[in-house]
Amino acid sequence: MNQHDALKNGPLTGLKVLELGQLIAGPFAGKTLGDFGAEVIKVEPPASSDSPGGDPLRQWRMLHEGESVWWQVQSRNKQSITLDLREPADRAIARRLAAEADVLIENFRPGLMEEWGLDYAGLSAANPRLIMLRISGYGQTGPYRDLPGFAVVAEAMGGLRHLMGEPGRPPVRAGVSLGDTLAALHGVIGVLLALQARASTGRGQEIDVALYEAVFNCMESLLPEYSAFGAVRQPAGSALPGIAPSNAYRCADGQVVIGGNGDSIYKRLMTAIGREDLGQDPTLAGNAGRAARVDELDAAITAWTVQRPVAEVVALLQAARVPVGRIYTARDIAEDPHYRARRMIETITTAGGLRLDVPGICPKLSDTPGSIRSLAPALGEHNAQLRDPLR
Repeated sequence: MNQHDALKNGPLTGLKVLELGQLIAGPFAGKTLGDFGAEVIKVEPPASSDSPGGDPLRQWRMLHEGESVWWQVQSRNKQSITLDLREPADRAIARRLAAEADVLIENFRPGLMEEWGLDYAGLSAANPRLIMLRISGYGQTGPYRDLPGFAVVAEAMGGLRHLMGEPGRPPVRAGVSLGDTLAALHGVIGVLLALQARASTGRGQEIDVALYEAVFNCMESLLPEYSAFGAVRQPAGSALPGIAPSNAYRCADGQVVIGGNGDSIYKRLMTAIGREDLGQDPTLAGNAGRAARVDELDAAITAWTVQRPVAEVVALLQAARVPVGRIYTARDIAEDPHYRARRMIETITTAGGLRLDVPGICPKLSDTPGSIRSLAPALGEHNAQLRDPLR
């Protein structure tokens, strides 16, 4: 493969993915595989007298000419076929597509694929190499299997929601569906692992990802601290409990975040803010000592930051090699030269003529980095070639 082909195609070129999921978790997994070269065929419900059809995400949040601009991100590099999976004839088409696929993604409620006759046992009998990624709220087994599960519930059950917010106040949520995206990324890891196993065994397998488990898997020391000490970790606002100093700090015209919790970084931070006395204090040389006096350290840092504008604080601490940053809005991201330099913002033109900035490809691979090869499809855009491939 020459460099041009690598840039165009990506490392998953030749991999065929059938995406049956809707909204966020399953489609984000499909989007990620598609970004790196996989051929992704997205199955959507057709329009009817009481429904516009398609993935409901087409109508979520802010619309341009009747379609979500989010759709252009979530469904790039995909083809669209409309199938009513309640109908036997359309299920037969889905089975044919699965027989030709390497990976099938679904994020319906557990048991629905079996009700449709699209269970893994049957599909893998026709295609033993098929890998089936199944994403659900609570997993395919267990006492909660049949409960409805969205990211909002998964974040709560996984332990994340309890830690979000200020002490003594009701928990808050992030403004995005973290549970869905974390589950999707765990699903992509599972697909890549299953592909590696298939290279040795020649057989595919099922991947069972539960939203709450994907969240829980990222909860760091939460459970072992409870197990060892009976400690129930509590919300701490913008601080990072037990790790100091690391917080958001008020400035004269806004806020910054500062991570001064490395031992050598801490000393540089204290020198930069004119508190060499704290920087040279032997009891503060390690994190345990600093964590015990975190309020004192945060007060000293705030006394320095609050007298200065954000730009000055950032410039001075960056010069001292202390991790520091403004708290970005969408405008900040769009105007930041580093995002552009690393191609984390790409500009596309939709079929309707809208120039649109969208997130670029992540992660960055040196030789086969992936690409945005096609725009998000119109509903059923590829019906002719996919429903009846012989026509």
